[in-house]
Amino acid sequence: MNNEFPHPDFGFTVTSRLAETASPSSERVEANGGQFLGRTGVIRTPHGDIETPAFTPVGTKATVKAVLPEAMKELGAQALLANAYHLYLQPGPEILDAAGGLGRFMNWDGPTFTDSGGFQVMSLGSGFKKVIDMGTVADAKGADGRPIGDDDVAHGKERLAHIDDDGVNFKSHINGSIHRFTPEVSMQVQHQIGADIMFAFDELTTLYNSRGYQEEALERTRLWALRCIAEHERLTDERTGKPYQALFGVIQGAQYEDLRRKACRDLGDMPFDGFGIGGALEKENLGTIVRWCAEELPEAKPRHLLGISEPDDIFVGLENGVDTFDCVSPTRVARNAALYSPPGVLT
Repeated sequence: MNNEFPHPDFGFTVTSRLAETASPSSERVEANGGQFLGRTGVIRTPHGDIETPAFTPVGTKATVKAVLPEAMKELGAQALLANAYHLYLQPGPEILDAAGGLGRFMNWDGPTFTDSGGFQVMSLGSGFKKVIDMGTVADAKGADGRPIGDDDVAHGKERLAHIDDDGVNFKSHINGSIHRFTPEVSMQVQHQIGADIMFAFDELTTLYNSRGYQEEALERTRLWALRCIAEHERLTDERTGKPYQALFGVIQGAQYEDLRRKACRDLGDMPFDGFGIGGALEKENLGTIVRWCAEELPEAKPRHLLGISEPDDIFVGLENGVDTFDCVSPTRVARNAALYSPPGVLT
C-alpha cells in the first residue's frame, strides 16, 4: 500500500481510535494490534484543517442553496463540496479559475472539494436510472415488468450519455449541446475550478448491472485512475503558484466483496492523497461494504463516503473507518420544511 502523500501541502493525521466502534474480531483490528476502524483525525489542506469525522455540505453550483457561506460557518461546516459537472456547464471552469478558484468564487475561505462529474454523467447514460439506491434490488424490474439489465434506460427518460473505454459522450441537460468527459478532461476541469480536494474520474454502475459488466467497469475505473494521476501530476507541475490540489481515487465494485477489495488494493498502490468510497449501495449492506474498503485501504490516508450521509448512515460509516461524508440530502430535506433529529425526521 502507498502511505506516502505526494505533496507536503496536504496530509492526514489519525489522532485517536474509537474503541467502541468495532468488534475485536474484525480483520483490521487484528491486523493493527487491537486498534479499531473508527477514528478521529485532521486533514491538512492549503485552506485550513478539517477535523474528522466531518460532514461536508454540498453546494452543487458553488452555493449551498438558501444558505449564505457565513451561515455555513456558524453552523459548524468545515468544508464544502461542489459539483464539477454542473460547474463545467455553468458558469464554466475558466470563470472560476479567473475568480481565483472555487473558494473565492463562492466567498468561502475554508477547504473545498469537487467531485469528478462522473456520477452525474454516468446517470445520464441510463436516463437518470444510474443513481444511488438505498433500497433493495431483489425485485428490481423495468416498466415492462422485466428485470433491469445492463443497458436499460429509465422509463420515460432519454439516454443522454454513452460510455466507451476512453471516456463518456454526453448531452447537456440544459441546452442539449454535446460534450465529452475523459479522465484528462475531468482533471483539467477540476484544476481550473480549484478545490483543495478533487476526485478521480470513475464509472458509476448500478446494483442492477451484471457481474460481468461490473468487472468491465471496474477495470475501466482502474485505467482511468492511472490516467487521472498522470494528468493531475502534469497540471500540478504546469500550474505553478497555485495552491496544491489533492486527488482522491474512487472505489467501486458494487455489492461484490472481491471486486471492492480488489479495487482498494489496486488504487491503494497508486499515489492518491486519499480515497472516496462510491457506487450504488444498499442501506442494509452499507456498513459491510465500507468495512471491506477500510480493511484494505492505506491506513494513513483519509477516506470519504460519497453521496451518503443520512444521520444513521454517518454513524455506520464512522464505525467502519470513514473520515468525511457528503450528501445533498440534509439541505434538501431542510428546504422542504423538515429537519433531521435523533428521533427521526421532523416535519
